[in-house]
Amino acid sequence: MQHFPHEMPIVAILRGIRPDEIIEVAGALYDAGIRAIEVPLNSPDPYDSISRLCTEFGEKCLCGAGTVLMPDQVDLVAKAGGRLIVSPDSNAEVIRRAVELGLVPAPGFATPTEAFAAIRAGAKILKLFPAAAYGTGYLKALREVLPGDVSVLAVGGVGPAEMKEWLAAGAAGFGVGGTLYKPGRPVAEIAERAAALVAAYRAAV
Repeated sequence: MQHFPHEMPIVAILRGIRPDEIIEVAGALYDAGIRAIEVPLNSPDPYDSISRLCTEFGEKCLCGAGTVLMPDQVDLVAKAGGRLIVSPDSNAEVIRRAVELGLVPAPGFATPTEAFAAIRAGAKILKLFPAAAYGTGYLKALREVLPGDVSVLAVGGVGPAEMKEWLAAGAAGFGVGGTLYKPGRPVAEIAERAAALVAAYRAAV
């Protein structure tokens, strides 16, 4: 079950990244095989980072924003060149605005009610968050009622060791934050961690 826009369905979550480091970090991620990158909007100068990211990697990666909470933020992300709109919640206005602009919304959900509200608003990718708190059994049960053309990303507390189990439960991919990137972490270490994630995913599938 693979409906993510790229063959490597791992979204790198760069919470806290600065504009002056985004290109070097994104380059390391890209070289490791990552093809989707989000800059959470509670990072320093996020729209500047997104603009730089999309100018350099927009044609090669699915780039955009995380922690998108309001429709006007969707407009600002689009203006910066972003295509991916990731949220911690299922805000129908945010999802609809993203769809209107031809962007890719990936709203967060916890319950079937939230999942179906997001789907009705136009979402094709859902983010189970925080995934580790719910577990693979929860996703497996949900997948029995969710439409087959809707992807679920497991986000929050899922690392290389857990990928196989989550994929077996019906996850289509993953969002990875602190396991991959933290402010101040050396780029060489980020590259190693990204390569380990990509290798784990390939081994799991």
